[in-house]
Amino acid sequence: MAMLTVVTESVPPRLRGRLAVWLLEVRAGVYVGDVSRKIREMIWYQVTELAEDGNAVMIWATNTESGFDFQTYGENRRIPVDYDGLRLVSFLPSKQED
Repeated sequence: MAMLTVVTESVPPRLRGRLAVWLLEVRAGVYVGDVSRKIREMIWYQVTELAEDGNAVMIWATNTESGFDFQTYGENRRIPVDYDGLRLVSFLPSKQED
């Protein structure tokens, strides 16, 4: 079992309901829990199948240099990058309005 956090933006209510079955929604779109790897993978499958045009990030405790790992789904200015084996986040330039 490992601590898990899922943060969602602009996802359908159906996905929010599914996440609430397994995790505690501590703020709108922010879910936490202590789940097994199998449950974590099932939750991520639900995110990728039901998020539609929304986006999400899943963070979990693991035995790495930083003590956690994460994965993302959907369009967001923050993108994960691997820097010498360390997972970091890079920011895409903001879209300019014409």
